[in-house]
Amino acid sequence: ALPSWIVTAAIVLAGLAVVAALGYLLWAPIRNVLRRRHRPLPQRPGRTAEGTAREVVAAVDAGLVELDDEDVDPRVAVIACWVRLEEAAAAAGVPLLAGDTSTDLVLRLLRGDPSAGVPAIVSADVLAEFAHVYREARYATRPVDERTRDQARAALRRLRGELTAVTSDEVPA
Repeated sequence: ALPSWIVTAAIVLAGLAVVAALGYLLWAPIRNVLRRRHRPLPQRPGRTAEGTAREVVAAVDAGLVELDDEDVDPRVAVIACWVRLEEAAAAAGVPLLAGDTSTDLVLRLLRGDPSAGVPAIVSADVLAEFAHVYREARYATRPVDERTRDQARAALRRLRGELTAVTSDEVPA
């Protein structure tokens, strides 16, 4: 038979181990959130609306080429165009914030994000049409047809037109 103090010590040690494990499980996510919140954002000095607009125009042009390829499924083409805009946002230094959707990220790219040093390059409503087409292609359960491809083309051309106006109107610094 084991002395009672050994049984008591084993129970106390097991309890401490459980409390330590639970403490760690609670602390780890909190620590990660605190690290993200206090991590300095990379700043891109000298970021201009014109330079950002040129990068986005390149992404839009690539999207228009893919939309014109009749061998590519319209749903895939529209989603790929949006992904290019997300990549352009990342390249411009727009940070992905906790809880962001891809729409939030691209909107901050085009409307500007002063905290990241990203200037506004299009008006507030220019992206709404393409964002709608993207969400339809991404989440609709119905087949995505040529009409959707045409809507995406029209929206991207409108976006490109406004971006081109930014690149030609702005005087380089």
